[in-house]
Amino acid sequence: MKVFGLIGHPLTHSFSKKYFEEKFEKFNIKNCVYNLFDIDNIEKVADLKNEKNIVGLNVTIPYKEAVLKYLDEVSPVAEQIGSVNTIKCSKNRWKGFNTDYFGILQSIKSLPLKNIKSCLILGSGGTAKTAAFVLNEMKIDFLTVSRNKRGEGFINYKEINSETLKNYNLIINTSPVGMYPKVIEIPELPYQLLNKTNILFDMIYNPQNTLFLQKGREKGCKTLNGMEALKTQAEVSWKIWNE
Repeated sequence: MKVFGLIGHPLTHSFSKKYFEEKFEKFNIKNCVYNLFDIDNIEKVADLKNEKNIVGLNVTIPYKEAVLKYLDEVSPVAEQIGSVNTIKCSKNRWKGFNTDYFGILQSIKSLPLKNIKSCLILGSGGTAKTAAFVLNEMKIDFLTVSRNKRGEGFINYKEINSETLKNYNLIINTSPVGMYPKVIEIPELPYQLLNKTNILFDMIYNPQNTLFLQKGREKGCKTLNGMEALKTQAEVSWKIWNE
């Protein structure tokens, strides 16, 4: 039996198990299971390396960066980004990849690129690093909005004003704020200052219609949730596991 799975905590928000189980059934893929490994401490990842049947893992919040030290090898892109969300497990060797890159890239490409001036990235974790890498490749200027980090390229939520939203009209939420089950939470933005020139992209896919996106649509913004990014990265993960 081939075991695939998801590492993270908590995992109540995850669609990955359902997604892959439906894939197994649709394509009549036998002898495969997809398990949820809800671990409350990253050190418990080491125990999974002793599980001989594990052939592929996805990694989600909050371990996309912390998991790096448990890997035997990291792909060049994942190493540059500093974040891993896919692991190929073969002969007790774990190799990390970043397939979020492909999901974010395809999602941004689906937006009206000619209307994008610059971007605000909400959050500063592994997904934020991936978004920053993609934006750099696409030559789209950005600022990262963080409560904790300071310095060049970072601003605080309280510093966002009408001028900021005018110049940085694409806003990508990479934080877990608003994710199930805490669906009434919302990133701290001056939503009253948004208008139809702003584009809101929420990496959250559960719920698909977050309060962040609802607030944007109320002001005429174009919006996009994280479902297509999820599907894209999942398919790239599947390809990697089966190469």
